[in-house]
Amino acid sequence: MSTSSNTTAVDIDPTKNFVDMRDKMVDYMLLHAGALIAAVVVMVVGLVLARMAGRLLERWLERKAMEPPMRLLLTRVTRLMIIAMALAIALGTAGVDVTVLVAGVSVAGVGVGLAFQGVLGNLVAGLTIIFTKPFRVGEYIELLGVQGQVKTIELFSTTLQHTDFSRVVVPNRKIVGEVLHNYGSVRQLELTVGVAYGTDLNAAMAIARGVLGQNARVLKEPVPFIGVTMLADSTINISIKPWTAVGDYNPARAELYQALAENFRANNIAIPFPQREVRLLGQG
Repeated sequence: MSTSSNTTAVDIDPTKNFVDMRDKMVDYMLLHAGALIAAVVVMVVGLVLARMAGRLLERWLERKAMEPPMRLLLTRVTRLMIIAMALAIALGTAGVDVTVLVAGVSVAGVGVGLAFQGVLGNLVAGLTIIFTKPFRVGEYIELLGVQGQVKTIELFSTTLQHTDFSRVVVPNRKIVGEVLHNYGSVRQLELTVGVAYGTDLNAAMAIARGVLGQNARVLKEPVPFIGVTMLADSTINISIKPWTAVGDYNPARAELYQALAENFRANNIAIPFPQREVRLLGQG
């Protein structure tokens, strides 16, 4: 006794499936041509309105003297909201069930949120910086072993300009919660000049005050500090601490050291080399 089985093979033709799908799409577009055109028009109008509204809002906020990061945030959020509304209206006009789409986007949003935790962390930190204002654009700050003048505060990162004109981009989540040294818009120079022990200290400090007064980069307020800070092995160290704008910090340092050396030399005030006195005992 023998049994036999017959297997029927079903051939799948990719070309036929593509043609069928194309025909269905063409039929759908012909049947809903008016709705599709209306949806495109709604979307184009929404994009134009979003751009116009963003520009008007940015100008209005600028007249209100709002800070650049906040202006950027509000402008972008306004544009995105208008575009999202236009997209929802366009999809509804085209016959798409917006309720199902919103549910799908919500589910997808959870997955995207988990995948982009670092990005979202930067976003939340950026909003925290914008609202709490621990520093502003133009101020000089130091944190995480880097320092520089704040150039931009964006939603995801903050850009600093170093004194060598290089840029340091710091993720915002690295800033919030860390120790931050904010110098503001001015910095204090710390200059030290050593003079010989036989020097008239009052005369030396008067010369230093004159040098500071002649330099245009030195601020009159706060008042510079000048005084003796150390009795070293070979010199009496005079500390000179003037204030300058952030951008004048390095040029002022070089100019003041040069002027101090020239004025001390012109007034016969010695800046001695390190010295050691050696005595030989027991020679007879």
